This record gives sequence, C-alpha cells and structure tokens, in this order.
Amino acid sequence: MINSIVAFALLLSYLLPYVSPKTFPLLSVLSLTVPIFIVINIIFLIYWIALLNKRLILSLVVLILGVSHISSLYKLSGKSSEEIDNSIALLSYNLRSFNRFDWIKSSTIPHDISKLVLKQNTDIFCAQEFYNNPDTDFSQFPYKFEDFNNNNGELGLVIFSKFPIVNKGSLGFEETANNIIFSDIIIKEDTVRVYNIHLQSHKISSNTDRFDNTDSQKLLKRVQVSFEKQQEQVEMLIAHMKKSSFKKIIMGDFNNTAYSYVYNEIISEGLLDTFKKGGKGFGKTFEFDLFPLRIDFILVPEDVEVLEFKNFDVKYSDHYPIFTRIKF
Repeated sequence: MINSIVAFALLLSYLLPYVSPKTFPLLSVLSLTVPIFIVINIIFLIYWIALLNKRLILSLVVLILGVSHISSLYKLSGKSSEEIDNSIALLSYNLRSFNRFDWIKSSTIPHDISKLVLKQNTDIFCAQEFYNNPDTDFSQFPYKFEDFNNNNGELGLVIFSKFPIVNKGSLGFEETANNIIFSDIIIKEDTVRVYNIHLQSHKISSNTDRFDNTDSQKLLKRVQVSFEKQQEQVEMLIAHMKKSSFKKIIMGDFNNTAYSYVYNEIISEGLLDTFKKGGKGFGKTFEFDLFPLRIDFILVPEDVEVLEFKNFDVKYSDHYPIFTRIKF
C-alpha cells in the first residue's frame, strides 16, 4: 500500500514542471519533496529485488519513466578538466551576507569566501545576498555591477567579471528584496548576457528543529504565495530574455528545485543545466536536514561545452557555492 502511494506521488510529480503555481499552488509545493519520493521508491525497489518479489515492477517502471528526474538528483560520474585555454570559469554563491549576524561560529568567513573565489581563477562570479563587507577582497575582478533592490545596502546582487561589462540593468522586483540583474559582457569577440537571479524566498529554515506543527498551515500558505511570486518573476525574466539576441548565461539562487515549474520554464529557453552535464553526487547547494536540496543553478546555452562542474562542501553560508568551466 505504501509502495503504491509513493509510486503514484512520484509519477504525479513528473507533471509538476508543467503545472502553473498560479493554477494549482498547493500542487506546486510538492516539487520540494520530489527527492524524498525518488529515494523511497529506490529503497522499495531494492527491497523487492532482495525478496525476488514481482512487486519490484511498480517502482522500477516509475523510476525508469523519471530517469531525467533521477539525473537531476544524483550523478554517478562528473567531469573534471585541466583545460584552461579558451574556457570560461563561472561561479555562483548565495553568501548569506558573509555571516554578518554570526549564524556560523567563525570570524574569517569573508576572507574564506574571497580566498575560495580567487583560488578557482573565476572569470565571472555571481553573488546573492551580498553586501560590501570591508574584509572581502574581489580586486581580481576589474568590472562589477551591483544592485540593492531594497535600497538599504543589504541583500544585494552582484556580477563580478574579468571581462568588460558594456551594459547592465535590473528587473527591479517590487515589494521584495529578491531580484534579477543582468550584465552584457564581452567575452573574447562575443557579447554574452549574464543574469544573476535570486527568486522569491520561502523563508524556510534549514534546521528542522525550528519547524512548529502549530504553524504548518501558515508555512504552507507562505510557500504557496512565494511560488506564485516566483512564477511572476520568471515570466518577467523570460520576457526580458526574448528582447535580446545575445547568448544567455543564468546563475543564481532559484529557491526552487529542478522539478519545478519555474526551472522548467527557464531551461526551456534553449539552456542546459551544467550540473546535469558535468556534476557528480547529489549536487546539494542548500543546507537542509531532511534531504539534499539543489536550488542553485548555472545554466548555459545548449551549444556550450561543459568541461567541469564542482560543488564545494564548505560551510561559509547556508548555501554551497557551485562552479563550472565552459567552452563556447
């Protein structure tokens, strides 16, 4: 019975990328739980195989139908390349304000983050939840564009670049600190539009000990509203993308998974997920007690070669930085 329920739930989740949150906001919330359904079905499959029971067929068929979902959750092998010539190194990181309010017991986090970015020889660095901390050093980037959508100098978005920025702008989301910014960057002889995005936050704690059952309805309602706002924000993004003929690179914190409507809408604009091409393991980008969450992405044009992808297991934020090396 339980096997049938979780198999049906996983099968239902395959439709989520095509269901508008504005139409079915409650159903869209299920996209956050897809990794759980995948893992449970894998456990059932192994269990029935061990017992040589024909019930294994149910989970096996459901998992085969969703093989692309599994590759979004876990990759057995990745890519690692020493090729530097003619490649572009990209890094995205939600900085959580450089631990400004001492969430983590460390006084060296601004320095640690600066060192990590420098060590990767990063060409373009997109930072979310940024503020101008005096203990950071990103002087290796001669060009940058920063925008603080809440006008108080906190929780900004920044695009750092070693290549010239010839145009820049902000989508200017209203009544939220979340936002999307862009820069047109001359890379070699091409102009590429880089978007740094931070979609609407759910304000969910990474620590399950903070969840209170008495607030579950309020939490669910808040998540539904944020999903609807994310859809509006992505609609603005896609409309903006269509106005430019430049190749697009999108980096940032989606506050949603690869099983969501917003991810599917963005990826459908001729982009590929660099983790799925070069990543390894779970690709976790957000610290969450229940299961590994991948909510930060680097998306590049479909004709780009992904040479390398890395996750960094460093606890300088509640997010983990992601890095890729690509070749046009």
